[in-house]
Amino acid sequence: MTPEVEVEALLHEALGRSQRLGFLGGRPIAEVIEHARSFVGALDGVTGSVVDLGAGGGVPGLVIAVDRPDLFLTLLDRRTKRTDFLAQMTRRLGLSERVSVVAADVEDVIRSGHVDFDAAVARGFGPPGFTLRTAARCVGDGGVIVISEPPSGDRWDPSLLDELGLKRTPSTEQVVRFERC
Repeated sequence: MTPEVEVEALLHEALGRSQRLGFLGGRPIAEVIEHARSFVGALDGVTGSVVDLGAGGGVPGLVIAVDRPDLFLTLLDRRTKRTDFLAQMTRRLGLSERVSVVAADVEDVIRSGHVDFDAAVARGFGPPGFTLRTAARCVGDGGVIVISEPPSGDRWDPSLLDELGLKRTPSTEQVVRFERC
């Protein structure tokens, strides 16, 4: 087995375990990974550090970490049961050198000043406006935000984008990408 195939098998195993623990919904793992890879594509051109808000079951953070070995990731979730799991899976996947797992509320992280990421990603973190406002507070100038997009269509208020200094850039049907103006 090649190293790439082995890592892919470990990723499937990790996310399957996450699903059995109730951290992910019931979609087939292959579909979960395919959706997470839309985040990877939307991060094209991003270098440096990425925060996964509400990293929970490891999606999209673990997939991004596997597919983008040039990035440093912070998997952030306030639930220690989930962050303990994520830390264990990060070690199992051999990602510990460039992936950190933080058990904290995002508001506490922002207040402490541990922000200024190059990108923030979120899948199922919260209502659209809250997610976008929170992510905007986590990225620095020129930062990128990638958020999962529901099939129901556009949910992004142009006045909120103006207020936050963000512009929507081309993305897929599965995710939406914003950049700081």
